[in-house]
Amino acid sequence: MLGDHIRKRRLDLGLLRKQVAAQIGVDKTTVYNWERNATHPPPRSMAVIVALLGYDPYPPPKSFSERLVRARNLLGLTQKAMARRLGVDPTTLARWERGESGPSRQLLTIVRAFLNSHQLGFINSWRIQLGVTNRMKQRSVQ
Repeated sequence: MLGDHIRKRRLDLGLLRKQVAAQIGVDKTTVYNWERNATHPPPRSMAVIVALLGYDPYPPPKSFSERLVRARNLLGLTQKAMARRLGVDPTTLARWERGESGPSRQLLTIVRAFLNSHQLGFINSWRIQLGVTNRMKQRSVQ
């Protein structure tokens, strides 16, 4: 479960819950609840959590609709915000995410480009913002 990944990574980095909470922008009690798997992080926190972990703890998406939902959650976007970025109506995106329909060929090219560009870059950008790579290097030298 996600909470197990968060706890292991926090301990591996030698961080306190309050330090992880400050990096993610939540209260230390929230991190405690996540680590116990009592609650789950909201999508808006997922990009930072994945960056902190250094990997996506969920299994790879099996379908186009799952990939859309995963990307939106990892980017911390609402359907409305992601639809705006893709240039489509939010109800259209919702239908795509439910697998009820799919984009036209022209839109599919735009959506795939969006997914590919964001999937690779967001983890590294968050890791740099969090300073995770520097801490890891410092710990490995000691």
